[in-house]
Amino acid sequence: MSDALARARAHSPFLSGLIERWPDLVALIGEGDFDAALIAALTVQVEGDSVASLRKQRQGVALVTAIADLADAWDLAKVTRTLSDFADAACDAALSAAFAERAPGEAVRGLAVIALGKLGSHELNYSSDIDPILIFDPATLPRRERDDPNEAAVRIARRWVEILSQRTGDGHVLRVDLRLRPTPEVTPIVLSVDAAISYYESQAMAWEQAAFIRARASAGDMALGAYFLDTIQPFIWRRSMDFGQIKRIGDISQRIRSAYASGQAFGPGFDLKRGRGGIREVEFFAQVQQLIHGGRDSSLRVADTSDALMALAAAGHISDENAAMLSAHYATLRTIEHRLQMVDDQQTHSLPKDTAAMDGVARLHGLTDGAALLAMLGPVIDQVGTAFDSMVSADKQGVRWPHDHAESVATASAIGFADGTAAARRVAEWRSGQMRVLRSAAAQGALEDVLPALMTAIGAAHQPDSVLGKFDRLIGGMPSAINFFNLLSARPQLLTLLVAVLGHAPTLADTLAVRPELIEGLIDASVFNAMPSPQMLARAMAAGPVDDVAGNLERQLDHVRRVVGDYRFAYGVQLVEGAADPLTVALGLADLADAALESLAAATVRDFERAHGRIAGGELLILALGRLGGQALTHASDLDLILLFTGDLMATSDGPRALGTTTYFNRLGQRVIAALSVPTAAGRLYEVDTRLRPQGTQGPLVASFDAFARYQREDAWTWEHMALARARPVFGSAAARAKVQAVIDAVLATARDQAKLHADVVKMRGQIAAHKPPKGPLDVKLCDGGLVDAEFAIHAQQLRHNIAFDPCLDAALTELVAAGLAPAGSVEALHLLMRMLVTLRLMAPDGQYPQDAETRARIAHACVPGGDAGWTRLMRDHAAARACIKAWWASIRDGSW
Repeated sequence: MSDALARARAHSPFLSGLIERWPDLVALIGEGDFDAALIAALTVQVEGDSVASLRKQRQGVALVTAIADLADAWDLAKVTRTLSDFADAACDAALSAAFAERAPGEAVRGLAVIALGKLGSHELNYSSDIDPILIFDPATLPRRERDDPNEAAVRIARRWVEILSQRTGDGHVLRVDLRLRPTPEVTPIVLSVDAAISYYESQAMAWEQAAFIRARASAGDMALGAYFLDTIQPFIWRRSMDFGQIKRIGDISQRIRSAYASGQAFGPGFDLKRGRGGIREVEFFAQVQQLIHGGRDSSLRVADTSDALMALAAAGHISDENAAMLSAHYATLRTIEHRLQMVDDQQTHSLPKDTAAMDGVARLHGLTDGAALLAMLGPVIDQVGTAFDSMVSADKQGVRWPHDHAESVATASAIGFADGTAAARRVAEWRSGQMRVLRSAAAQGALEDVLPALMTAIGAAHQPDSVLGKFDRLIGGMPSAINFFNLLSARPQLLTLLVAVLGHAPTLADTLAVRPELIEGLIDASVFNAMPSPQMLARAMAAGPVDDVAGNLERQLDHVRRVVGDYRFAYGVQLVEGAADPLTVALGLADLADAALESLAAATVRDFERAHGRIAGGELLILALGRLGGQALTHASDLDLILLFTGDLMATSDGPRALGTTTYFNRLGQRVIAALSVPTAAGRLYEVDTRLRPQGTQGPLVASFDAFARYQREDAWTWEHMALARARPVFGSAAARAKVQAVIDAVLATARDQAKLHADVVKMRGQIAAHKPPKGPLDVKLCDGGLVDAEFAIHAQQLRHNIAFDPCLDAALTELVAAGLAPAGSVEALHLLMRMLVTLRLMAPDGQYPQDAETRARIAHACVPGGDAGWTRLMRDHAAARACIKAWWASIRDGSW
């Protein structure tokens, strides 16, 4: 015992602290009486505070199990069972406390805790979350007289979670993760038992079936929990596994491997849980085969992973050698996982990257250093990975998409297609070789290899019939599909990503259909590269054909379009996958437009000068307004531009085909607009809106600098000065840019008639509301309290007080808040609305609520800082943001400046 205690003191700050705080337990441990020490830990009480008692008990259990584990006094099964038993007791005690607060004097009934994951199989980690599902019975749940049963259940559940997870100076009891419940983005944290049964009988996914192998009633109303689990047994254990279900289960295992193991080499930093050959692969090796065979053989319906391996071997589904090897390696991996978690009581599964930290973990385990630990784990990882590989490859070789039309229709319908006949017909067309890229024997062979996984992945998508059509368009545009199909077969993660893009981002799907070569960015993951700087973008644009020879301008236009298309697609994929903040994407899209405009305008000017020469002392200037001016574009944004020129109005150009100044710059301006907006072989670049120019569509396309300055000083409407607040020079010499910026600054700083300003602003907002109603409840631009209200409020305060004239709205608003001219919280509200606009323009452009849970989850993940916060939180935050902006705009509209 002394050696185990010494190692704990030396290499675990968490355990060292507990040793100092629990001398009585340490004394019992020192005598080797771990059972007595455990009883002492579990009976600690803080007078009058049952919740504090739970935290103290958790400390004691953590100390006893850790030293018993380090001293090899308890094996892995005893350690994990002890931790799981404490978790069950803590869940029960916390539920009793929550009931006592909401329904004093009532026994705990009508609410059950269903344990999934490692708690469900009594294999809880040393520092683990618990993954329960909470169910309640409205008929038996005690509640206050006026309480709605659903609300009462949610309140009790929330209090239960708070009791377990709240951290104090004594730590916490348990971390609770409720995301395994059905559609967690939209459902409450506790479900009625009938709703839960209905979901699992009709809508549940294959991964949920696998999760319920280890489900059990853990706490609360055990009879209710048993009733629920007994009722859904046919969902968990199916007597006949159809093709679609087997493939979905196989796809889960592939996704685990692809999501966490791809490219991860064994060594420091390796994830023992998710990496190739890790803990999860042992668990899935057992679970996949339990699901396939357990419907007909009840002896396989065991939760403990080692017991399941032995049961599979006894039934002849795996060899005795494989079962023994995997069981032993599972114990090794779990034991080292516990060592990692003992260091700081953190839920970590990865080996340290730091050498000293690795040495510390090794020595905590009783080894000499980190190298010895890696040497011990290396063969374990390799053998587990090999066993998992053999299962996956055997599955892939044993399943083919049916050739019989009726079977093909039935299979397509079973895996999610609404029109199974149409899906089967599409497969038959591919097999017939009607499509040029599928006429060779090699292409047909590659298609057959990937077809089951491909159709399964598409069938699991939102609107799979639509995704199938988009995939058909994609391969139809490819010069060859053989390597593409081989890649999809070898790398399931690519297929998963591709289906996500096709299913959740219509704009990106259309782009892929036109430019299938963009798939290369998905293959090599370059779409996830960090966003380039403006300087890098400029170099990329300049890398095209040198346009100093007549005729090369068209090739330059195509080159810039391809560069813009590449990056726009990459930014879109990052949004879909939640890999980038939408605000960063908005800035990236603006930088991209700036670089494209600079490159194409310069190339067009040079090409124009070959024919018409130059105007002495004159040049073209371009101002960006709106979202481009504010450096926050979306995938659907057009470019709001004002084109100006400098120089003598009476001059003539010096080229072969001389032109007067006004004609020269207006023709040049038309060429620049065409370069930005006319479709070429590489597609359309941007829609360009020039209606914000002086006198609008009644004025010339390109105005002189002096005319612009005079118009802004003398004739411009209030709305034009509001637009000017987001003006930003984006093309022209440094001197010319500074000159036009000085005019903008002077105009914006002009003192104004406050009554007229207020009347104009209110009138304009009213006109927009009357003529441009919101498209739907998620039109974050036009809804009350949306971005238009925010823009009007910001511009009204800018023009009234002559401050905060930054073209970037959030920077301007930050300055207004600091000056007391905007409410606290308005910057955060604006940021959320901007994030939602960027994301929704790509994934829900119609302004309506997405119908499928996955799209909602992706939108929420992108928009709510912190990641997987869920759709419910996003909608709550969205409502709060709109309320903030709406109230601010209303105060301005109603005269409370």
